[in-house]
Amino acid sequence: MSPGVAAVRERVTAELRAALISGDLKAGEVYSAPSLAGRLGVSATPVREAMQDLAREGMVEVVRNTGFRVTELSDRELDELAEIRTFIEVPAMGLVAENCVGDVAERVEELRETARELVRAANTASMVEFMRLDTEFHTAFLALHGNRRLVEEVTQLRYRSRLYRLEALARAGTLEQTTREHEQMVDLALARDRMGMERLMRAHIGHTRGEWAQR
Repeated sequence: MSPGVAAVRERVTAELRAALISGDLKAGEVYSAPSLAGRLGVSATPVREAMQDLAREGMVEVVRNTGFRVTELSDRELDELAEIRTFIEVPAMGLVAENCVGDVAERVEELRETARELVRAANTASMVEFMRLDTEFHTAFLALHGNRRLVEEVTQLRYRSRLYRLEALARAGTLEQTTREHEQMVDLALARDRMGMERLMRAHIGHTRGEWAQR
């Protein structure tokens, strides 16, 4: 696969994932690759390939000779995903904070700019960019724990979440406040405040199941 083709596929996957997480592509609806390609201004091939990837992640189901059905998640399933994330991410981020010295502290400080870029994306309601940066920030932070499988599992849990009100909150100008929690995470880690980090992470994950996810 050429670099140009790979870049298109990566962009299409990111845009479709953002549309699925935000609810722009409706749960239970079936979408064809050509119709989605028309929305994105690309050919059907990268869309079909991207949707196959998203099907493997459990975000859509293949409907033979028709297209892809968006997976429906009940409130209970969304609650369970948030609970699992809390069990994993809260103690992991607490340990990163507790051990934030030397090279780890330097890498945490480097995440400050990503945190600020997230605020800018929230202010401009750029949801594809917001979700890309949000995933980049949290996975890079968790990677400092040193457990690669943990990062992979959390990434998949994040992809399966649904944040139906994210764009509406951004357009209303109310997403910025919770987005600023990312830079607070940087500060808490550099202060080696494990308990403070764990409290903030519980609240932060709560947003993804609370006001960010309301139908």
